Amino acid sequence: MSGNEIRQQAIYQITNNEPVAVDKTEPLSDIWATDVFNLAKMEDSLSKSAFKKIKKTVRTGTQLDAATADIVAAAMKEWAVSKGVKFFSHIFYPMTNLTAEKHDGFIVTNADGHAITEFTGSLLIKSEPDGSSFPNGSLRMTNAARGYTAWDPTSPVYIMHTDNGSTLMIPSVFMSWTGEALDKKIPLLRSNDSMNKAAQKVLSLMGETNIAPLNSSCGAEQEYFLIDANFANSRPDLLLSGRTLFGAAPAKGQEFDDHYFGAIPGRVQIFMQDLEDKLYRLGIPAKTHHNEVAPGQFELAPYFETANVAADHQQLMMTLLKTTAKQHGFFLTLHEKPFAGINGSGKHVNWSVGNSTQGNLLDPGKTPDKNLNFLLFCGAVIRGVYQYGPLLRAVVASAGNDHRLGANEAPPAILSVYLGAQLEQVFKDIKEGNLKASETGGMTDLGLSQILDFERDPGDRNRTSPFAFTGNRFEFRAVGSGQSVSGPLIVMNTILADSLNWIAEKLEAELNNGVDETAAVISVLKKLMDENSNAVFGGDGYSSEWHEAAVKERGLKNIPTTADALPIYKDPAVINLFESTGVLSPVELESRFEVYSEQYILSIEVEAKLMIDMAKTMIYPAAIRYLSDLSMTHAGMAEMGIDMDITTAKTIADEANAMMASVSKLVDAMAKEDFSSTEEHMQFCANDIRSLMDEVRGHADTLEAEVADGLWPLPKYQEMLFIK
Repeated sequence: MSGNEIRQQAIYQITNNEPVAVDKTEPLSDIWATDVFNLAKMEDSLSKSAFKKIKKTVRTGTQLDAATADIVAAAMKEWAVSKGVKFFSHIFYPMTNLTAEKHDGFIVTNADGHAITEFTGSLLIKSEPDGSSFPNGSLRMTNAARGYTAWDPTSPVYIMHTDNGSTLMIPSVFMSWTGEALDKKIPLLRSNDSMNKAAQKVLSLMGETNIAPLNSSCGAEQEYFLIDANFANSRPDLLLSGRTLFGAAPAKGQEFDDHYFGAIPGRVQIFMQDLEDKLYRLGIPAKTHHNEVAPGQFELAPYFETANVAADHQQLMMTLLKTTAKQHGFFLTLHEKPFAGINGSGKHVNWSVGNSTQGNLLDPGKTPDKNLNFLLFCGAVIRGVYQYGPLLRAVVASAGNDHRLGANEAPPAILSVYLGAQLEQVFKDIKEGNLKASETGGMTDLGLSQILDFERDPGDRNRTSPFAFTGNRFEFRAVGSGQSVSGPLIVMNTILADSLNWIAEKLEAELNNGVDETAAVISVLKKLMDENSNAVFGGDGYSSEWHEAAVKERGLKNIPTTADALPIYKDPAVINLFESTGVLSPVELESRFEVYSEQYILSIEVEAKLMIDMAKTMIYPAAIRYLSDLSMTHAGMAEMGIDMDITTAKTIADEANAMMASVSKLVDAMAKEDFSSTEEHMQFCANDIRSLMDEVRGHADTLEAEVADGLWPLPKYQEMLFIK
């Protein structure tokens, strides 16, 4: 079957198949968290004493005693079994962007040979997967394999239903036998604890006496692409790398801005409904969905949750996105740049900090110039971005995100912070030692009596900023769509803790010298802005003027690739940051550098191997076959005395030869092994391998525009992006 026949068959199936039937949507109140063993269900099934203890653990992180764990485990098992569950699993989050799970049955046999169900506190608390078979950055040797998972009571257990049955999923941490963190959850919990301690110091100095534990919160806007599975299954690059390594630009892409917020295609709407019903049953507050800018691109955004729970839910959401899409005949990719020439996908992480007594400490209120707690916490963020901007770049570094950062839809690889006009003026006044009343956004007046007036926000939004204040939170826009939110949250919590500790030290000194509270706050913030205000920028982050000024005048760093970013984990200041806050030991931090470096190198190498294979076995044969057809046609015409233009044939011959010459150079480059360091290997991948891949692609994409459509072996952009 020719390439075109395969594509035509796919198009026929897509356009003639009925959408997957989905049951009528049930009321939210009937399905919300029905598959979650949350506090409400615990209250119904536990004694008052046991419930009081587990509630305190969930709310404050207080350690649970073994006897209560047994009681909770028994109630958990009875609830799960009543819903048809036969297995349980400690689900954990290794140093990949994926989840891991080992399933065990609620079963033991007795002396009579009968099977009975059993689930004790000890089974709930701990399990033992292999600690050396996951990425560990040399923390575990092959012969030192023991690792542990341990129940995290602050994240609710839930039931995952699949076609093969139902399993009780227990969110857990993952550690080595020697106690090092092998996952993303342990450092996230530590970072929140460190931030809480530092924040309580500052609030105590500000005269607050009733201070509940502080938590960071997260709401992550998840972007993704949907491609019909009939097309994706004919694209080895999409299946194995998540992006298209070849593909000529279609005549129409996103130029008309007609997809963004447009009417959602019916088949996609059905998929979204099915997905969101599943999310609601698992207690995941999916709130917003819409078409994104690029054709074939969509977004799903949940409501805010505490960072730890939000991170668990984000991992679960990525899993459900892919599995549900497959059930509806779609291939869903979370790659940051699956199609060249159009917008890629990010995961904007909205982050704030607060508690039940002081509220959201990143909410400026109506008069931010008088909200001293807000000014201190916002100032701490500014300092954190300036002092550790390169670390923020490193934590979003990946082979996929390198294609996206700095492009039209994504923030640049220079980390700055956007405050908006109102707050930028407030902190400018502080720096000048002359704090004045802040201006409001004013009222709208469209001159239309039927449109109700409303108050504008005091500041506009800046889509070119990688780290922007958006009213009562900061939005970290540089995070990649396929990445775990845990890494960014860990860094944001940790740099906030560091800055709050710095503020507490300076503030305490001012107060001990008899300075009144307001004057002390202004004095500390003035010093902070004197040293860190270069990170504040409200202009166009895409402009060449900013790129030059940021580096030459402000001392900020432009870090374009993952190969440039990851060595920042080895910077002494970064090592000290994580060690002093207790978030990661030097050994744990070194392991992360090794793991992420290896993942980057492997990602580039897999793509290069795919490119070589597809160029040699799919694209080159199609070009040669068409060239052969043209040659026979030209020869036949020449016999009849008809003169034909041979420009197309010459172009195809030249481009096919040039492509294969580039493939040969890529093959030779892939054979190189004598690297003196991991850093050198990454730079080779970023510069040599990637440039050769671009060279191969350039010739192949030219061939796609010349070879007869009926012979082209790969589904084209116009088909994958527009046929749903």
